Amino acid sequence: MMKGNRWVSRRAAQMPASMFHTMDMAKCRARERRLEIIDLSLGSSDLPAPEMAIAALRQAIYDRETHGYCMHSGTAALRQAAAAWYARRYGHVLDPDANIQTLIGSQEGFAHLLLAVTDPGDTILLPDPGYPSYFGAAALAGLQVVTLPLTEERGFLPDLTAVPSDLARRARVLVLSYPNNPTSAVASADFFEQAVTFCQSNEILLVHDFPYVDMVFGDYEAPSVLAVPGGMDVAIELYTCSKSYHMGGFRIGWAAGNADAIAALNRVKGAIDFNQYVGIQRAAVAALNLPRSETRRTARVFEERRDALVDALNSVGWKTRLPQASMYVWTRLPGDLHDSYDFAIHLVEETGVCVAPGRAFGERGEGFVRFALVREPTVLREAVQRIQRFLD
Repeated sequence: MMKGNRWVSRRAAQMPASMFHTMDMAKCRARERRLEIIDLSLGSSDLPAPEMAIAALRQAIYDRETHGYCMHSGTAALRQAAAAWYARRYGHVLDPDANIQTLIGSQEGFAHLLLAVTDPGDTILLPDPGYPSYFGAAALAGLQVVTLPLTEERGFLPDLTAVPSDLARRARVLVLSYPNNPTSAVASADFFEQAVTFCQSNEILLVHDFPYVDMVFGDYEAPSVLAVPGGMDVAIELYTCSKSYHMGGFRIGWAAGNADAIAALNRVKGAIDFNQYVGIQRAAVAALNLPRSETRRTARVFEERRDALVDALNSVGWKTRLPQASMYVWTRLPGDLHDSYDFAIHLVEETGVCVAPGRAFGERGEGFVRFALVREPTVLREAVQRIQRFLD
């Protein structure tokens, strides 16, 4: 119990403050000034979910068999569809029963996975900058967090050779995510092979958060850690329909990989939830059965937005690189600005343009901001014009 509030646990008190709440309050103040909001702070796709997925959900609603609790056996169709999708994409066979567990979104899955594979006091290696929920889930599990710096000089890849041997030996989990949020960096299969070797040598579970598997541009293809030699021995990969199929509000995903870790996750989830509504699972199955051309088509939409935003930023002197993947543009603050929260809050309050402050993703995110490519090119260009007037 925490002094001053007897109903707040130490776990809850250690949860990091929510950047999304902070920026939402700033947006409210902008609305009070009757500013038109251009919200580029949240990575929530504005594209519609596939019509086949909507049709599957619509039909399921009227099926009374979907109205009850869904036990693990009721997730078989989605697990089988996920295994078939993986075989088509990466040419490797996963056992739907032993290697796949459905999730109520990968964010939920990550938090429950840490409860399943770690004990309070264990050490977890987290990327910095990294997705904010990683830090909250680690606090919930009572873990000791050690951050691995992702620097621009290294292409925002951690240097695993720089991890001290004593730290590596006591670490329980390593978290990676490529294509990366927030930096939009990508990793090669060679990097994942090095990561797998590192985890094998130190008996570490590698958790690869993989929501942007389909959000890739040009000829780049995102490698799966499970497909590299030894990956299935030490890794879990987290997938979601939120990005590939624009189904963020549906809260549906799955974990794939090492059978022991999957079994532990299943045991935890069996005590906590009855799985996602079967109708939503059927919608996910319909999405997974779509041809690859569909996800490539929507990725090109985000590629066009990337080009429009980066070109606009560079045209006003805000030097920004062109990312190969993800739905974000990660860039240093312009000029001599350094405080990302101060910049982001004042920007939305004065212009209505909302971006994510880099500091929200970790100490090493300070000095950066993240743009989410969730509006049309014309709107992105308008946002840059407003930003330029704000800076002037």
